[in-house]
Amino acid sequence: MPMNDDWEYLLGLNGVEMFLDESLRYWVKFSVHRVPVIPEAPHGITYSLTLHDRKGTRLLGFDNAHRVGKSKMLDHWHRNRSDSGRIYDFWSPEQLLADFWREVDRIMKESGND
Repeated sequence: MPMNDDWEYLLGLNGVEMFLDESLRYWVKFSVHRVPVIPEAPHGITYSLTLHDRKGTRLLGFDNAHRVGKSKMLDHWHRNRSDSGRIYDFWSPEQLLADFWREVDRIMKESGND
């Protein structure tokens, strides 16, 4: 899959951590790296986009670090650490970020932090 500006933007987020709510200390973390292209990761990128609370507990994660169930696909998302994951239909870096931020927004609203 050819790299374009969307891919470069996603790769540029590697290592970024940012606070969403200073008082409640909700924060997000991005880990994004190039990897060899394989059937399970045809885009040649490994990623982990996560939302955490003040204690560092992961509240949400979009990643492709492991398979979900019997699926050969690695792209998935978790609602929390105990959630084994749901398959994520990866289309593009832009859509991945939009979906991640939509879920972050939903969680923040559910916790009364909008």
